[in-house]
Amino acid sequence: MTQLKNFISMLYKIGFILIGFLPVKKKLVIFESFLGKQYSDNPRAIYEYLRKNHPEYKMFWSIDKNYSQKFNKMNIPVVNRFSMKWLFLLPRAEFWVTNSRLPLWFKKPNHTTYLQTWHGTPLKKLASDMKEVHMPETTTENYKENFYKESRRWDFLISPNPYSTSIFQRAFKYDKEILETGYPRNDPLVNNNNIAAINKIKEKLGIPKNKKVILYAPTWRDNEFFERGKYKFTMQLNLEHLQISLSNEYVLLLRLHYLISNRIDIKRYHDFVFDFSNYDDISDLYLVSDILLTDYSSVFFDYLCLKRPIIFYTYDIDTYRDKVRGFYFDYEKDAPGPLVKTTEEVINVIKQISENQFKPSEEVIRFHREFCSLENGVSAEKVVEKVFLERV
Repeated sequence: MTQLKNFISMLYKIGFILIGFLPVKKKLVIFESFLGKQYSDNPRAIYEYLRKNHPEYKMFWSIDKNYSQKFNKMNIPVVNRFSMKWLFLLPRAEFWVTNSRLPLWFKKPNHTTYLQTWHGTPLKKLASDMKEVHMPETTTENYKENFYKESRRWDFLISPNPYSTSIFQRAFKYDKEILETGYPRNDPLVNNNNIAAINKIKEKLGIPKNKKVILYAPTWRDNEFFERGKYKFTMQLNLEHLQISLSNEYVLLLRLHYLISNRIDIKRYHDFVFDFSNYDDISDLYLVSDILLTDYSSVFFDYLCLKRPIIFYTYDIDTYRDKVRGFYFDYEKDAPGPLVKTTEEVINVIKQISENQFKPSEEVIRFHREFCSLENGVSAEKVVEKVFLERV
């Protein structure tokens, strides 16, 4: 049985290569976000701009069939990853747009333009900059080599700021064109940052309008996993203490990383904790949140667009800094918000924010100037003009 599966897989991969020699389907665009698990991020923003302004493009979303029920509720054209329909679409598409790596056996045809949007301003070290890789089923050498092979296929790479451009060039060993446009996914943070839009999102999400919102968005840990591509997360916040101390004024939204496969049981925290880990559009969650609580995730760079309070819950910083990833700058010294290690410290900082009217510090202003200066609400338009329209 194993031999038969391997033979079928081999035939499929050969078919992918051969179909790639057929004539290109002009203006066919295949989008994918986070391995086909989400309708989100920069690919979504680019797709929605094209759909609104350039309906002449034929567009499909490549999706993981395990998430098809979620996608079926959306009014978007989809094709299941690795299906026969997918096999005859992807190699003939004129454009691929994704925010994460594609399998290396995807041989990019010469007629295809591959737009890699990536998915964040880097805080933790990436690719060839990583000293040691702790992910399952790979070695440090293989991981870096495979990443290098992947970046050879990109025709364009999006960067949100000059800081990221420099790191991307080095970490990805990328020497083609980088589009320093800001992130399309952040356009809504500029265009929808108003009370009317925020209340509309709260109503859609079922969040009480009379409560302030804390968004907890931690990242994944490379060395804590079930298997390849499935990482575990242990909640280190005491949700009961948070509820007792803060529920009169706040609600807490959870947004776990897409690679985290386990979910947190929140039933006992009814009307205080809301799990939006499977909610695709994190920009909605940013907009409704009064405070961001995170750790080493790049989400804080995007949230900086709003100039709102950020708290860094870094209970395992020594291990993460010295053994897991490492950082690109002195995180403990320069982070644009307090670093705390216990639930009680989190509560105390939130209470201080409530008692004292928040005013962005000089550090927040400096970070905003350095990392958000290109976020002006038209990044999707800039990318589309460069990648799609200038090539016509």
